[in-house]
Amino acid sequence: MGIIAFIVIGLIAGLIARAILPGKQSMGLVATTLLGMVGSLVGGLVGSLFQRDGRLFEIRPSGIIMSVIGAIVVLLLVGAAGRRRVHA
Repeated sequence: MGIIAFIVIGLIAGLIARAILPGKQSMGLVATTLLGMVGSLVGGLVGSLFQRDGRLFEIRPSGIIMSVIGAIVVLLLVGAAGRRRVHA
């Protein structure tokens, strides 16, 4: 998968993750793309634990779903860290 495809999938995964989670996330387009890219890496690594074919960076529907799930997890972790820092 090329870098452009990785960025586009990251943007899509970040947008879907932000749409699924309730609440206000004050992020711009670049931060949303980075969120999706990190989520894609997290989801891809978790997904590779269940697949043994060795193809980590192929575009598949299951990979896109794992990218969205990874982006949701990262968004929840960032939100929890932000709340803890503000109230402490």
